[in-house]
Amino acid sequence: MRITSRELAKICGVSIGTVDRALNNRPGINPETKERILRVGRELGYRPHLVARSLKTGKTFTVGIVVYDLDNRFFAQLVNAIENAARESEYFVYLTLSHHDLIRERGCLEHLASLNVDGVLIVPTNKGNEFIRFVKSLPVPVVTIGNRISATVPFVGLQDREAIRGTIGVIANKGYRRVIYVSPPLSYGGKENIYEVEERYEGFREGIREHSLQSYVIRDKHFEAALSEAVKADGGRSAIMCSSDIYALECLRLLDIWGLRVPTDIGLVGFDDIDILKYVRPSLTTISYPTREIAREAFAVLKVLMDGETEACPARLIESKLILRESL
Repeated sequence: MRITSRELAKICGVSIGTVDRALNNRPGINPETKERILRVGRELGYRPHLVARSLKTGKTFTVGIVVYDLDNRFFAQLVNAIENAARESEYFVYLTLSHHDLIRERGCLEHLASLNVDGVLIVPTNKGNEFIRFVKSLPVPVVTIGNRISATVPFVGLQDREAIRGTIGVIANKGYRRVIYVSPPLSYGGKENIYEVEERYEGFREGIREHSLQSYVIRDKHFEAALSEAVKADGGRSAIMCSSDIYALECLRLLDIWGLRVPTDIGLVGFDDIDILKYVRPSLTTISYPTREIAREAFAVLKVLMDGETEACPARLIESKLILRESL
């Protein structure tokens, strides 16, 4: 039988109000008293009564997450990082998947709102004024990750453009004269929100111009034929740059089939630094995506809104860095 906050107060010889301040990290309590209450609570297995806490605060202490899918290891890592950040603040999460479906994504948001979540974190597929109005009409705050939808909707993302542009400079300094850019999501331009993908592409274009390199851009979803044509073309020493690690891993597989050695015959760079790269040889040079930092920042922005603030900083950009490994 679990102990109640009232029983915890009696055991510690303090008022129920003092216990409430300790458990909810409120001011007006002696630090030693707070530590003793928390220690005794842990020892006796105290757990807050969520229904009672919801009735008292008007919150459900749940947040919703909307991402494309979990097939890409990047999204699995992001969801895990968000869940960790939420759990640290004693929030539970509801996960929904949009599968790049514009209508399904709206349904996810409506469903989460119907569950009375306190807020939603989303990697959006939708865009445009009508979707912005829809998001703002929801009864809960929404924070977008990766893909921005509006200057007025809170957003947390990477300095994608700067990261790619800087990496092109490193590629040029290593003597490569041509860069093959592999980014199949560019084919979704005009159909769905690819803000992050477009930012990376603009960084690529800026870097190519800045260093006077030759370039070849592949937008095909099934890019084996296009990549084969690109690597066979005569353009000097070449490197392949991919807009995410999953494409870089596919390129590595194809290059091995074609008998091309990385980096002796051709360089290779990814983006995201997903955890499975530790199993890949040669080790992949990539641009880091600090999922833990992004998740913490996104949840922090959302929590400010869930705690009653009417406005939050509309955009927070996190710096990423190039991780040089064997493939470049």
